[in-house]
Amino acid sequence: MKIEMPRNVETAINLLIENGYKAYAVGGCIRDSLLGFAPDDWDITTSATPEETEKVFSDYKVIETGVKHGTVTVIIDKTPLEITTFRIDGQYKDFRHPESVSFTSEISEDLSRRDFTVNAMCYNHKEGIIDCFGGKQDLENRIIRCVRKPDERFNEDALRILRALRFASVLGFEIEKDTSESIFRNRHLLGSIAAER
Repeated sequence: MKIEMPRNVETAINLLIENGYKAYAVGGCIRDSLLGFAPDDWDITTSATPEETEKVFSDYKVIETGVKHGTVTVIIDKTPLEITTFRIDGQYKDFRHPESVSFTSEISEDLSRRDFTVNAMCYNHKEGIIDCFGGKQDLENRIIRCVRKPDERFNEDALRILRALRFASVLGFEIEKDTSESIFRNRHLLGSIAAER
């Protein structure tokens, strides 16, 4: 299946691949594309480190938005694109943010840290959809399911509890049994996130 991507996204992914790196559109933009919606924004993930990404895009304006976490923003066709290095999150201590991140060359390791299977897919024209955790099937079955162990996902980031409820509500999906039970079990974690959320 071919996913239509904006020209600037294709340009960024192709430039990274031409320079010997892996690169994909990732997350919500793939979920929304498969559901037939026009994504609001496009995130790109790559095996290139932030420094390598900056070199690849030396002919473009580059903003160091979150180099410590692997993210740089590249302006292509007057539109900002966030490009983030494949990463593994360190320990979470505040139920929201990892204490550290380390970079990896494996896309499967990057996808494994994501919240729900429907958000843990990536795509480029060369390889098609990469779906290590059954996200495509969960989309077809209209299910919200955590990647790996739900208790771990929610203890890492309590905001994911609200995200699960929002996705289920907005998309009209059901929350899978283990994920649903974990939400109930870990509901007290909501006290650790900002009130405005």
